[in-house]
Amino acid sequence: MGLFPMLAGMDHIVIVGAGQGAAQCVEGLRRKGYGGDLTVIGDESVLPYQRPPLSKKYLAGELPIERMLLRHETFYAEQRVEMRTGRRVMRIDRDRRCLHLDDGSLQAYDALVIATGSRPRSLPLTGVDAPGVHVLRTMADADALRIEAAVGKQAVIIGGGYIGLETAATLRQLGMEVTVLEAADRVMNRVVAEPVSTYYQHEHARHGVTIRCGARVSGLRTGANGRIAAVLTDEGELATDLLLVGVGVVPNEELAREAGLACDNGILVDEHCRTADPRIYAIGDCSNHPSVHYDRRIRLESVDNAFEQAATVAANLMGVDTVHNRVPWFWSDQYHHKLLIVGLSGGHDRMVLRGDPASHSFSCCYLREGELIAIDTVNNAKDQMAARKLIAARFRPDPAKLADSSIALKDCGG
Repeated sequence: MGLFPMLAGMDHIVIVGAGQGAAQCVEGLRRKGYGGDLTVIGDESVLPYQRPPLSKKYLAGELPIERMLLRHETFYAEQRVEMRTGRRVMRIDRDRRCLHLDDGSLQAYDALVIATGSRPRSLPLTGVDAPGVHVLRTMADADALRIEAAVGKQAVIIGGGYIGLETAATLRQLGMEVTVLEAADRVMNRVVAEPVSTYYQHEHARHGVTIRCGARVSGLRTGANGRIAAVLTDEGELATDLLLVGVGVVPNEELAREAGLACDNGILVDEHCRTADPRIYAIGDCSNHPSVHYDRRIRLESVDNAFEQAATVAANLMGVDTVHNRVPWFWSDQYHHKLLIVGLSGGHDRMVLRGDPASHSFSCCYLREGELIAIDTVNNAKDQMAARKLIAARFRPDPAKLADSSIALKDCGG
């Protein structure tokens, strides 16, 4: 692997955003021997923590805050990292290489890593800001939702993606009556094959969750106390005690755009996760990077991507020429079922079902011109582990063998 020199005078690296990417970047830099100053600035008042449990065990009250933290305060102290939590960066001054914070202070940097993540997409409906209407992205969001969750109460969730379905499972576990409204003809339609959607719709129904696909939300109604009281749909009014809006996220790219950096569905970076400004990198949900494997630009919303991009940036900042080129993977836990997705299925021309969904363990394999480009696995650890290597190696399976789940995935070559 080639080397390129570290930036001259790189005495202070600043990371904006205090999530998975920031924590991993800090660890990577110190592990690789960076001895300069490190500062992490985050607008939440807590240290970097895991986000996936927010819709699951943390919301259910089964996971305390201490176990949510990626690293505890002593780690950052020992690693000489200044953690400026509860602070928001208002502007990046690239000429002076400094940040303007919401408390009026300035923060100088020699190299900057933008890890600002994403935020929930809103709905253009009157009443969306009313008490009882929730989104789920932060620990504070989960805390507010848990306070209102109660046995026997009604909950409506708009959106049948990961967040919507994971939260539906948890609220049902907490004893709520739950209805999910999905505009598409099936849940998780953007990310999984039809057999996976059908499987999860059946599982949610089995646990008492009502899912309405093809639902059109036309408005919200609040009660006399100003709280959300009902959701208006094309099939009539649906009364509710609380509403969760889970219709996707948008990247937090405004800081970069206002600083003159190119953005298009995220902050545009090269294969090294570097922006057009050689002193500024972007990682995680807010970044849009070129995928060598899929030969197109992509923006990924996953812990794994934030982790890997952070490691890439740490290496590049230390002068080790490193390209970010990993096959992505994602997961979702709903009830006792684990969905794992490896790769990106967009552009596939064939899907092969591997195993019987009735067995509660199966996979859906996506092919493009004979190449395995992605796989959805449900409770099937063997297939998803094998797929990570096979997809990266541009494996070309025999479709007939692929459809036979008694043959190991690695032995399905043509």
